[in-house]
Amino acid sequence: MRRTVVALALGALAVGGWPTIQAVAQDTKTARGTVTVMAAGSVTVKVANVDMTFGVDGKTTVEAAGAGTKARAAEKAGAGLKLAEVVKVGQAVEVSYRDTGGTLHAVRIRAVSSPGPDLAVPVERSSNGTVQSVTATSMTITGSGGGGATFTQTFMITPDTTVTGRGAGTAAAAKGGRTVITDLVGKGDTVSVSYKEMGTGLHASGVRVTAKAAVK
Repeated sequence: MRRTVVALALGALAVGGWPTIQAVAQDTKTARGTVTVMAAGSVTVKVANVDMTFGVDGKTTVEAAGAGTKARAAEKAGAGLKLAEVVKVGQAVEVSYRDTGGTLHAVRIRAVSSPGPDLAVPVERSSNGTVQSVTATSMTITGSGGGGATFTQTFMITPDTTVTGRGAGTAAAAKGGRTVITDLVGKGDTVSVSYKEMGTGLHASGVRVTAKAAVK
């Protein structure tokens, strides 16, 4: 069964071939799983039992059986092809994406025969380091590994990520129990992060503040 690469356009629809796939930038990451939610500008994929939501726009390409036929029909009707017309909830897909400050953008969505090994329960690991940046959805730390080598890691932050440590309870109480990680963790804090690898990304399951940054 022939697969065609199509570009989802808000207006006109472009239909491409294999060169479009080869043009995917090398700085992209890849996640493989099962589609759980389709929305107007996004798709949610369950990867290793974690839902990852990717933004979809006119620059997103899709490779799926029958996409070319549907693209031509949509173009003839003067309408843009919608992602939901070629990718369905429950379908296994591989998503090539870019992570920009915790916002995930789908560069390419490819239909696959199975969700793949990403659905295996991932091993939890931990890292200790100093916070370089933190947002509601992402945190980057630096630290030292074996032999004095330094490393930088960026973690996805979700509502399931727990934050503990000195001052966390007080800060949470001051916010009425409704906090985001930026209320509890700041640049320069020393943290211990428990995380799991999700595809090529790191998902923080827990963040423990071991020392607050010195107040200047």
